[in-house]
Amino acid sequence: MGTADGPPQMAQGSMYRMGRFCASHAWVVLVVWLALLAGATIADRAVGSSYSDDFSLPGSSAQQGGALLKQHAPSSGGQSGQLVFTVSTGSLAQHSSQITSSAQNVGRLPHVLSVGDPTTSKDGRTSYAVVHFDVNPTTLGSSYVRSVDDAVAPARSVGVHVDYGGVLGQAARPENAHLTSELIGIGVAILVLLIGFGSVYAAGLPIVTAAVGVATGLGLLGVVAAATEFASVSPTLAVMIGLGVGIDYGLFLTTRHRQHVMDGMDPVESAGLTTATSGRAVLIAGVTVVIAMLGLFASGITFIGKLGAAASIAVAVAAAASVTLVPAMFGLAGRSIDRLRVRAPSAESDVTGAETVWHRYAVHVERRPWIYLVSGLAFLTIIAIPVLSMTIGHVDEGADPSSYTDARAYDAISRGFGVGANGPVAIVVQLPSGTSTTSAQQLGSTLQKDLASTHGVASVTTPQPTSDGKLLVANVIPTTSPQDAKTDALIKTLRDTTLPSALAGSKATGYVTGTLAGNLEFRDQVAARLPVIIAVVVAASFVLLLASFRSPLLALKAAFANLFSIAAAYGVVVAVFQWGWGGSLLGVHEKVPIESYVPMMMFAIVFGLSMDYEVFLLSRIRERWVATGENGRSVADGMAVTAKVITCAALIMASVFFSFLLSTNVVIKMLALGLGVSVLLDASVIRLIIVPATMFLLGRSNWWLPGWLDRALPHLEPEPETESGHPKVPRHAGHPS
Repeated sequence: MGTADGPPQMAQGSMYRMGRFCASHAWVVLVVWLALLAGATIADRAVGSSYSDDFSLPGSSAQQGGALLKQHAPSSGGQSGQLVFTVSTGSLAQHSSQITSSAQNVGRLPHVLSVGDPTTSKDGRTSYAVVHFDVNPTTLGSSYVRSVDDAVAPARSVGVHVDYGGVLGQAARPENAHLTSELIGIGVAILVLLIGFGSVYAAGLPIVTAAVGVATGLGLLGVVAAATEFASVSPTLAVMIGLGVGIDYGLFLTTRHRQHVMDGMDPVESAGLTTATSGRAVLIAGVTVVIAMLGLFASGITFIGKLGAAASIAVAVAAAASVTLVPAMFGLAGRSIDRLRVRAPSAESDVTGAETVWHRYAVHVERRPWIYLVSGLAFLTIIAIPVLSMTIGHVDEGADPSSYTDARAYDAISRGFGVGANGPVAIVVQLPSGTSTTSAQQLGSTLQKDLASTHGVASVTTPQPTSDGKLLVANVIPTTSPQDAKTDALIKTLRDTTLPSALAGSKATGYVTGTLAGNLEFRDQVAARLPVIIAVVVAASFVLLLASFRSPLLALKAAFANLFSIAAAYGVVVAVFQWGWGGSLLGVHEKVPIESYVPMMMFAIVFGLSMDYEVFLLSRIRERWVATGENGRSVADGMAVTAKVITCAALIMASVFFSFLLSTNVVIKMLALGLGVSVLLDASVIRLIIVPATMFLLGRSNWWLPGWLDRALPHLEPEPETESGHPKVPRHAGHPS
């Protein structure tokens, strides 16, 4: 351990010098970060960032059909929404002029391509008109929704209820009160940190630095989003991940620095040493998370890749703040890191954690490693069982709260026209050049007959030629709801069987398109790419851990264990949302499929965050191994000094994720539950049971590394702080013998 006389000799590296500089020039670093925060925020406001959920699927039937509509029938292409008119008593026929006037007013608004004639239900109480936009109205802001409100005022003035469906309904959704979720997460973090540290300053330091990092990251994301389109969930995802890792990184650094100061080390020197050791581990952990997030680009779907990029921006800024702003706060605190105490701070040996509860627990695991290993794996396997029945799909508007206009529109259309009317399917047929009007009519008649006779079709409109005679266009209404598996089967039948059969011998080409068809094709592409994402993320993380800890077995064990925790998290999400076990407690009152991109996002995020805890635990175990050469002692000592801080970190991060269950967005709820559960399982079952049990069983083989691989790998591992305060690279470091 270093003393007030100076740092250990090993610490005289770039990370040490950076940490010492930040602590010595704390006010400079603080001003720089505040300037970055202000600049990013102002730039975000200036460029006017916007988020929407548009995505493209080059080569897909839905994409090709949509492109043909845009080219030959612009007024029927683009993004579609609905104006839904209802009355609780009487008939809409009494207000036909006001409804027509409202529809015409909407048709004159900017970005509206066309408004169809209102279609009225048999009971006369529900009517809807389809509106086509040249852009997604979610990108136009709340002022555009207010202009739609003004346009439909004639209908509302006579007591007609007007709601918006489709993309227009999405644009009219109230903004989620994410601030409440963030405050709850921060509140729990403060409580956990106060209990852990016993002082306000030490507890507040990780919170303040994480908040600065998250706010700066959001500003940067907004600037990037102004240049290239990001999904609407991107800012929420960035806050969830950025706040969680930011607090955790600050916690790991503060824990080590505080112990150094309590042991008598000069605060500035301690800041340098902490940055050189735990700070390097933070950077490795951050890089691992970023790699996992950017691995989503391997999906080949830009929409998914950019979600990973959004999270990566937040994590990168959080890691940067942790290794610069946190040491600066150490410098400002000086020896008063435990100022404003709420209880007397407790000290533990920073090197071995001997005689602590966690050390005694580790020794107990060492005596019965097989029992702990098998029990841990069995527990995770049981929780993961529901994943075997996972149904990937699209969560439709019917799952939204009844306070949302798109949910009311969905229910009104379902009552008046059947649930299938919420998911119309467009059929586009590209006619061969020179097709006569008569031939087109005959082909349309055959097409309508075949479509209507297809199982699962409620109704079909007569195929109509476009004004240039290049296309035939028809709409199919399914008998089942958009998220029903039978609707999925119907679309596949239409695309693969009905259309080829109806158009056989005509040289015409048919496409199944529309929002629902696009969503389902998007889901299929995502599902097909999931194995690629898993392979890329696992391989990249394996290589990074191998270079960091010089052990193939440790890297392989980490990847294998993480797969178990991810499967268990999937199982919980399926049980709650798809099976409906307790879903109503989370504000989801119907069973829903798992949103198509949630498994892929969860995998990348959970794998990255799991590696965080793996890095922090293995960093301390490896330090003891290099110092002592005794595997059992190293594992026990490493667990003793990290178990408490990893547990606190997991409670904080899980609380941040669980707080987003307050969101009204079902997809956000899925991610929040899955991520929160995975963090808790990872910090308890994986890090405290499976990892130590496995390392005790492997013994000195944990540290085996072939000589040729040792020479080929770059050196990313931190030089450990030893009991003597000097670096130690023993002869056993590379081989078990």
